[in-house]
Amino acid sequence: MSLKLYFFEKVYITKQYNRGQVINNMAIGFVLISAAPAREHDVYNKLSKVPQIVELHPLFGEYDLIAKIKADDFEKLGKIVVDKIRSIEGVIDTKTLTGTKF
Repeated sequence: MSLKLYFFEKVYITKQYNRGQVINNMAIGFVLISAAPAREHDVYNKLSKVPQIVELHPLFGEYDLIAKIKADDFEKLGKIVVDKIRSIEGVIDTKTLTGTKF
């Protein structure tokens, strides 16, 4: 299976290929997450159970975690951020980044 990136209407969309056939289009987002002091581990453990989060990394600095999320489209991506990430106890703030066309 290979992964190719496409820019479409100023949004970051991926097409996954399996032997040359398109499997699906996906919207990709990177979410910077601030956690309450001493809650970073709890937030990390809860986020690691969200199936749409395909990568999760702790950070030093202004934000505590960064999550890479995949969704069918940007509306669903937004719902994941609001309903599954921001709703976690201990999450103080998020900043969602998506790709764009240069």
